[in-house]
Amino acid sequence: MIAETVCSAVSAAGLGIAVVTAYRRRFLAAARIAAYSLVPVGLVMTGVVGWLSDTAFSPTAWAGFGVLAGAWLLFATTRAVERRRTGAGADGGAATDTGSIRPGTTAPASSTPALRQGQGKGQTQGQPQSQGKRPASGDDFSDIEAILKKHGI
Repeated sequence: MIAETVCSAVSAAGLGIAVVTAYRRRFLAAARIAAYSLVPVGLVMTGVVGWLSDTAFSPTAWAGFGVLAGAWLLFATTRAVERRRTGAGADGGAATDTGSIRPGTTAPASSTPALRQGQGKGQTQGQPQSQGKRPASGDDFSDIEAILKKHGI
């Protein structure tokens, strides 16, 4: 009963503000305020406010929320355990080990990367001569130096 009174008072205040706004020739804003202020009265008339107040003060309703929370917790726990089991069983922990070959996998069509496929034929002047090998200690910064020289730095 208190909730219905509060909702009616809020609606009456909102309608008063809408009238003042319309008096100031802001009709679109006044219509929007009137629409918002009619929502609490509509909720009281449909019975939603009564249902919410009955639910908020009912121990049975709170016990039902507790049961729902427990069901959700069980569901989330079983999903987490299921993901952990299937994740460890499928990989077998070999995902990080690059030296081991898992059964059922196939070799790629080409073992060389796409950038190194044209290595022997027609190398341009900008490509280093030892692409597949580690550069000597003096050549560590040769690529960076070439880029800086190109930009005049």
